[in-house]
Amino acid sequence: MRTTIFGLFIMLVSAQWGFAQNSAAEKEIIQLSKDKWEWMADKDVDKLDDLFHEKSMFVHMGGSWGKEREMQIIESGGIWYKKADIHEVSVKIIDNTAILLNRIDLLAEVGGNEVTNPFEVTEVYVNQDESWKLGSLSFTRLMSRGDDH
Repeated sequence: MRTTIFGLFIMLVSAQWGFAQNSAAEKEIIQLSKDKWEWMADKDVDKLDDLFHEKSMFVHMGGSWGKEREMQIIESGGIWYKKADIHEVSVKIIDNTAILLNRIDLLAEVGGNEVTNPFEVTEVYVNQDESWKLGSLSFTRLMSRGDDH
């Protein structure tokens, strides 16, 4: 009986410890995503260069490309991510991969024109050497604004 109770206690403590770790990792990813939006708005390519994985991919309404082109676009102002109003965020962690979903209204300047679009943004992060790197950033345009819900 004591062994059974002790075993259940150990399982409960282990489960709570696991949830606490996931929760801390989820919070870290959410903060990293918020920081990314600020760095993109500030065109801070040094911080983004460190965040974006060398093999990262970016999917936009006008096409898809890798890290080098995304960095050029941000630095040149080809797309200026001025402000992301985040309405919802969720994170799922699978092993060393985190999938973050943001429902946002994005104010951006594209080709000299200021536009606001509602997006569901998918961000995929991979943990390598105790550091999270952005592996993919995909924009899916929504039919309605984030404040409609």
